[in-house]
Amino acid sequence: MSWSFRSLAPNRISGQIALLVVGAVIAIHLVITATFMLSRPREPGPRDGGPGQLGTLIQVIDSAEYAGRDALVAALNRSFPSFELHYAGIASFPDSDADDHRLRDLRRFLGRDFNATILEPVGDANRRYLSVAIQLRDAAYVTARIAPGPPRPWLGPFQMTIVFLVVVLALLGVWAARMLTRPLTAFASAAETFSPERDAAPLPENGPVEIRLAAAALNRMRERIKRLVDDRTHMLAAMGHDLRTPVTRLRLRCELIEDEAIKTQMLRDLAQMQAMIESALAFIRDGEASRSASRIDLAADLQSICDTFADMGQTVTYEGPPHLTMTARSDELHRAVTNLVDNALRHGTTTLRLRTQDGHIVIEVEDNGPGIPDAQKAAMLEPFVRGDAARGMNDTTGFGLGLPIARTVAQAHGGTLSLHDRAPHGLIARMALPAKTS
Repeated sequence: MSWSFRSLAPNRISGQIALLVVGAVIAIHLVITATFMLSRPREPGPRDGGPGQLGTLIQVIDSAEYAGRDALVAALNRSFPSFELHYAGIASFPDSDADDHRLRDLRRFLGRDFNATILEPVGDANRRYLSVAIQLRDAAYVTARIAPGPPRPWLGPFQMTIVFLVVVLALLGVWAARMLTRPLTAFASAAETFSPERDAAPLPENGPVEIRLAAAALNRMRERIKRLVDDRTHMLAAMGHDLRTPVTRLRLRCELIEDEAIKTQMLRDLAQMQAMIESALAFIRDGEASRSASRIDLAADLQSICDTFADMGQTVTYEGPPHLTMTARSDELHRAVTNLVDNALRHGTTTLRLRTQDGHIVIEVEDNGPGIPDAQKAAMLEPFVRGDAARGMNDTTGFGLGLPIARTVAQAHGGTLSLHDRAPHGLIARMALPAKTS
């Protein structure tokens, strides 16, 4: 059975943070212990070249006969010239309050039977020779000079503790922040980009238990919203489709009515109902993103729209490059731009413009009509909202679905549709699509 360290880690965020804290404390203790063992003063020994070696020479002098000590000291000076030993014999022992770590090492090596003191204070004991006097067990004393030892590390155990505490706490903070903010950022992005009309990959359900539960809940919510929108769309499409049959039967029966006035009114009402049904079906159909995208020449498509309206006696001017390819759903985009041009032609001459800006492909439909007040621009993008409030329901065209259909198509392509004022008067419908629309 295979296993890994990750399988042994706690599942919850609180457990992972607790494990990290415990591991950091253990690591700090190990580092502090190793630092102390490496940086603490060594036990003086006979071969350390400093207080330990001097202590060995003092013990040799102390064990020698009193009469032969002068000769012994002279011999030791020849063998160890760096110490500059001088035998003072039995005399008044000098005393000083000066202290140095090398003096403490010497005293620790010699033990309590010997006394050692500094002959003269020193400014920087780690950088200068140290003159000391060592009293032997028989009250005689020897003076010597100790060479400077290696500099002590500037970072002691206490400083190491503070540094590692700061480093570990900083790493812990960064790790905890990334563990918490990365899933939240992914959730925010998924919620922001979610659209019922487009299929999106579900959020990965991995990580701590809390993150997995939140990702699973968000995935289920997205599925319920998409299912609700699909059910509503299918229901409205079925109703609109089924209404065509009774409207057709009513139209046939109207032909049997002898009163021409009543017959004309009923046919006009039926034509209005038929137009409403077709507009609603077109809005529902364009709201579905089931068609696959392909590479199209958008500039050529817009020019063909202008030619189609020109054949109907309308004046539409195209301004833009002769060719511009992009990935899009051609039929939906064609219908959206056609709706925008058709709306603009009701208010005057129209210009269809194509350009690129800041990584987007911008389609602008411009007219010189009266325009739309700023307070009504947002409402005009909602379904069944018409700009001409005086127009009655007897009209068989213009049910307030042209702009919503164009906005739905733009959003399905990852873009936006907005309305802007034209100087000196008129309106600009601007559709901005990503240059790499999928």
